[in-house]
Amino acid sequence: MATKIFIKDFKDHVGEEILIEGWMFNKRASGKIYFLELRDGTDITQGVVVKNDVSEEIFAKAESLTMESSVRITGVISKHPKFENTYELQVKDIDIVQLVKEDYPIAKKEHGVDFLLENRHLWLRSPKQRAIQVIRNTIINAIYEYLNKNNYIKIDAPILTPNACEGTTELFEMEYFDEGKAYLSQSGQLYIEAAIFSVGRCFDFGPVFRAEKSKTRRHLTEFWMMDAEAAFVEHEENMKIQEGLVCFVIEKVLATRLEELKTLERDIEPLKKIQAPFYRKTHYDAVEELRAMGSTISHEQDLGAEDETILTQKYDKPIFIEKYPAEVKAFYMKRDPKDPTVALCADMLAPEGYGEVIGGSQREDDYDVLLGRIKEHNLPVEAFNWYLDLRKYGSVPHSGFGIGLERLTGWICGIHHIRETIPFPRTINRIYP
Repeated sequence: MATKIFIKDFKDHVGEEILIEGWMFNKRASGKIYFLELRDGTDITQGVVVKNDVSEEIFAKAESLTMESSVRITGVISKHPKFENTYELQVKDIDIVQLVKEDYPIAKKEHGVDFLLENRHLWLRSPKQRAIQVIRNTIINAIYEYLNKNNYIKIDAPILTPNACEGTTELFEMEYFDEGKAYLSQSGQLYIEAAIFSVGRCFDFGPVFRAEKSKTRRHLTEFWMMDAEAAFVEHEENMKIQEGLVCFVIEKVLATRLEELKTLERDIEPLKKIQAPFYRKTHYDAVEELRAMGSTISHEQDLGAEDETILTQKYDKPIFIEKYPAEVKAFYMKRDPKDPTVALCADMLAPEGYGEVIGGSQREDDYDVLLGRIKEHNLPVEAFNWYLDLRKYGSVPHSGFGIGLERLTGWICGIHHIRETIPFPRTINRIYP
């Protein structure tokens, strides 16, 4: 009986008779030979069916196979006669699991974005969409690996919350039994701050939600965020941790996913240049630079998506824009003791026009100051009493940051719109499939 293996392991079984299970996504004929393009989720291969080497029944099965039919195929692995480091399968037997009887909706022709998103459940099978999801998975694992190596513990924050990190105007609201209003979380940050007093450094990684009515290429209503917090880490060290994380992730992708990047036609030369230290600019200097480039941004404004795009097209590495005006940032960010009008915060902007992928800051650790900030932002003090408690019992300097998985994946993959970087995108005008 043939041993069942994955296509990715073909190189270790040359000359052996094996069994693979998967799907036929293309077929061509040349005389009395069928060439079946097969995939099993781990890789793709070519199955060669020679009429003189198989029974009439098996050859007829090869002839009958339609696009996306599922199969079990037995054969002998051989090296490809033309391509180095490529292997194919000399087919001996075909077991059809399901023969697709209808034309596959996503054919080899151009389709509009709306059609592809309406058929997202099928579009995911395409080589480019598979490549994006495989790279996304590599990024997730690399983030876990880097944080674990740097003494961060995974702490799961709740998705349902009684309050918001930065106000409730852009959150999904619901009635929570007899407890009043509840909201889908926009960040796990506040909750994992509580855990640093137990484990020192921690992170969470999960879905977050924004009800912002935005249609830009950088926005989703549901996306994945990694939030990290660390005790006794201040602003400068916080940025160095972020630099290390991004460099580590890119190294992992370049080391293990070159084939997927090739499928996406991603120019990897810009990624090879990503090494610490990254560029750093104060918000003031960034505004001056943008105004010189024609932007109308003022020193009192946060950077918009267009400003980030313009700025990051100039640089070959990420840029930290730090020390924003405190009034445009969240209540929990600590002020710069050298200039209390600015916050000890930084946004990391990815090059090539991709813009913000990380936002971070040193957190306010003084009880009275934080209470004052909550009141200034007209937030309900009672909802934040538990958060204020953290500043009453053993408060320490601490910092954290959040990284948007889809934005990071989009940059690394070279994808223009982040809706392709999540398996099933949710936007203001799409919740199907």
